[in-house]
Amino acid sequence: MSTAGQASGRDVFEYALLRVVPRVERGECFNAGVLVYCRAKSFVTARTHLDEGKLRALDPDADVAGVRAALRAVEGVCAGGEAAGQAACDDAGRRFRWLIAPRSTVVRPGPVHTGLTADPAAEAERLLDLLVR
Repeated sequence: MSTAGQASGRDVFEYALLRVVPRVERGECFNAGVLVYCRAKSFVTARTHLDEGKLRALDPDADVAGVRAALRAVEGVCAGGEAAGQAACDDAGRRFRWLIAPRSTVVRPGPVHTGLTADPAAEAERLLDLLVR
């Protein structure tokens, strides 16, 4: 018998894409990462991949180092500990909710989607390959 939120050994997870919007006035964006959260496993992670060619195509003057730093910061918040800054003491769910909050920055989260997985870390890699790379 499966418990609430679990089916055949799989748990509910949530994910959101990380989008890079180099020129807000033009509204163009591309995917550069994925956030994955699984409450049942107290798991949150970010996997990122910045396609510098896409970034330069949308904005030849883009601050590549700044975008990379923003993506690394998201990964740090997910990792917790010192890398998470003020969110260091927050649980995985709270860090995820903070990261998916709408913001007006070059790196911003997309809408949240759900699914079922037996391995949230593997799911993050699968989604990165499918939706980002």
